[in-house]
Amino acid sequence: MSQEAHIHIGTCAWSYDDWRGVFYPEHLPQGKWLEFYARHLPAVEVDSTFYHVPTAHAVAHWHEVTPPRFRFACKLPREITHERKLRDSADAFAAFLAALEPLGEKLACVLVQLPPFFTPEHDAGALREFVREFVRGLPGGVRFAIEFRHAGWHVPRFAHLLEEHGVCWVWSDATALAAQADGAFAFLPDTTDFAYVRLMGDIERKYDDGGRKIHRYQALQWPREPGLESWAVRIRQAAETKAEVFVAVSNHYEGFAPATCQRLAERLGMKVELPLPDGGAGEMAAADPQLDLL
Repeated sequence: MSQEAHIHIGTCAWSYDDWRGVFYPEHLPQGKWLEFYARHLPAVEVDSTFYHVPTAHAVAHWHEVTPPRFRFACKLPREITHERKLRDSADAFAAFLAALEPLGEKLACVLVQLPPFFTPEHDAGALREFVREFVRGLPGGVRFAIEFRHAGWHVPRFAHLLEEHGVCWVWSDATALAAQADGAFAFLPDTTDFAYVRLMGDIERKYDDGGRKIHRYQALQWPREPGLESWAVRIRQAAETKAEVFVAVSNHYEGFAPATCQRLAERLGMKVELPLPDGGAGEMAAADPQLDLL
């Protein structure tokens, strides 16, 4: 299998109004966006499943409009991760997995994004039960990746728990802009036969005090050259031994996720050709960052 075949690079979601006119053609209906997206990028992390379980019709549509080698990673609903904190969620868990069945082989994995208030002091038992009872031995080969957002989890015993049950520990880069030259490699356990990388950026600086977006995401604004170089090295190393590597890029990592995907792909010897603003294909130039701030 070639490196391109098992490194899947995509963005965190595809439905951004900011991308209209700079990634999506101005008048392309939103219902056609995924099909258009999949012509240029080989994977996507589905954010909408975090807010609600998708309908079978919607999931079947995702499968239908994407090419055979396209891959999805779907977030576990927040009802399970944030509201129930992994507890008493058997029915919701089963309903979610049933909804994803039409994706078939295109489902790369399920992402379990845990909240920062999910802590080892109060929730270690819930995590162990979830991994042992829900994740282990699932039919159909569904794989799971867990992202911890509380530093208390970053100790060997929890990495060993995931390793024991074949669950991927997400390697997440939420490095602040002030430290963007630093590598985000403090604690990156290797727990299973695939890797999941999330390039999130400074997630504490996305919104103002009123919860409104500070930035528009239409062009590169904060290039992270050292970060991309470091991640390219780590991803190349992982690709030598892993069955698959999934990389999800947030708009907030560099200001415009499709461009970051292209820049990372180049460092990995892969090709990502982004559309021109008029709907053609080719290199997209970065705009003046000052024009993209609200």
